[in-house]
Amino acid sequence: MVLDLNVIQTDDGFTAEVPSIKGCESWAHSEEEAINKTVELLKYYLQSSSNQKMIIDRARKEHPLTVYKLVFDK
Repeated sequence: MVLDLNVIQTDDGFTAEVPSIKGCESWAHSEEEAINKTVELLKYYLQSSSNQKMIIDRARKEHPLTVYKLVFDK
C-alpha cells in the first residue's frame, strides 16, 4: 500500500497529514516529530502492529509543502 504524507511548514512548526484518511494529522515543532506522530496515528487508524515495516520516501518539495510516500504492506 502507498499513501501520501503531506508536511506543511508553518510559522510555528510543522503540520503533517495523510489526506486520504480523515483526521490523520498532527502538529509538532520539528518536521521529524510531526512525521513520527502522524505515522503512529496512521498505524492506529489502520490497526497495524507498531513494529510493521514502513518506508518513508520524500517525493517532492515545494516550499512550504513536502510530499512523502508511505510504502508498507497491509
